[in-house]
Amino acid sequence: MSDDKKMAGGAVAEAPVVSPCVSICVLGAGDICTGCHRSGGEIRQWVSLDNAARRAVLKNAQARGKVGNPFA
Repeated sequence: MSDDKKMAGGAVAEAPVVSPCVSICVLGAGDICTGCHRSGGEIRQWVSLDNAARRAVLKNAQARGKVGNPFA
């Protein structure tokens, strides 16, 4: 079953980008979550962001997760 929904005119709406939360919710240095690498502000705003903004947050979080990580 698809999460996509039909819009007016028969177009298919894009499914929402899923949160990267991994349930390790601890804000550390610089107000960055140690689990998903999003800032506190990004976490709070997530529900109101469109998919393009969510993808930008994910890109930034991924880059933060690589800093100081020898396995990334």
